[in-house]
Amino acid sequence: MLDRFMSDKSKRPSSKSASAQGPTPRSAKRSSSRLAKGSNPSARREGEKSEQSRNNQNQGRGAAQKGAKSASRPKRAAETFRAKPRRAASPQPASAYEGERIAKVIARAGLCSRREAEEWVSAGRVTVDGRQLTSPAVNIQRGQDIRVDGKPLAAPDPPRLWRFHKPTGRVTSARDPQGRPTIFADLPPTLPRLHSVGRLDINTEGLLLLTNDGALKRYLELPETGWLRRYRVRAFGRPDPDALAALKNGITIEGIEYRGIHADLERQQGNNAWMSMSLREGKNREIKKVLAHLGLTVNRLIRLSFGPFQLGHLPVGQVEEVPRRILRQQLGAKWADFAEGYDATHRAERPPAGRSARRS
Repeated sequence: MLDRFMSDKSKRPSSKSASAQGPTPRSAKRSSSRLAKGSNPSARREGEKSEQSRNNQNQGRGAAQKGAKSASRPKRAAETFRAKPRRAASPQPASAYEGERIAKVIARAGLCSRREAEEWVSAGRVTVDGRQLTSPAVNIQRGQDIRVDGKPLAAPDPPRLWRFHKPTGRVTSARDPQGRPTIFADLPPTLPRLHSVGRLDINTEGLLLLTNDGALKRYLELPETGWLRRYRVRAFGRPDPDALAALKNGITIEGIEYRGIHADLERQQGNNAWMSMSLREGKNREIKKVLAHLGLTVNRLIRLSFGPFQLGHLPVGQVEEVPRRILRQQLGAKWADFAEGYDATHRAERPPAGRSARRS
């Protein structure tokens, strides 16, 4: 028995050898505590409370350390930055951004076109306040002295409009590369320099509007203006009434979209058909292309009206000015933009408030 006791004692680890091995790892302690908790429910709850307390202490200690680091850290440049007041822009000469281009002012005076005016400026023929210009990139203010070839520039006329009965065999351009006669060669020499509102083909006849104002010309040409253009058409062939009626919905030909066209068959005279057609867009050779798509060949085309202005009984080749009163009525609110805002010089010459200016 003594021998068995001594042998069992020798197998047991001594406390000194256990302490020599070092402290017990924390994981080992936790595992042992868990084992203890599993055997006793009250002990398990006490262990969970103590573990939660340790976790809370560790989190609080970490937050305190983080706050101390952020407090000791120097502020960033973005936090100490203060917006500096913006520097005032250096004043620019008024003529660089205000007023109207010199070429536009010269063209409105009726001397030449804008392109020709730019060439005159580049050639040194134009002076402003005694200073010779070499570039057309200059804006003109009211009251400035403009001279062309040493002669003062005349004040531009207010916008005006003429009706012209264009004959066949005339092109609607100031110059023709092929040397064909133009409509401007038939106009009286007393008229100012004029622009055509749109164009008519060389073989098209009828009403053509002319104006001395480029802005008015562009406004009347826009489809958004909504002015109806009526034509009488004679075409070779027999049109299909249903195909003519379908044109009011618009049509696409060779990738080009045409807006709605109102076409009515008036009569069939032999192999030719007379029709009336109305449109609001007026693309290049639109009526001829649309009818050709329907198998018809146009052999006569007459424009009867352009918006409120009618051809009436105006003789072929004759021109007649539209009274300013009628033009003002037809333009409505737009009249003020063209008649009163066409030049800064004229704006300066308006009568003082409270007085009425006589208008023709």
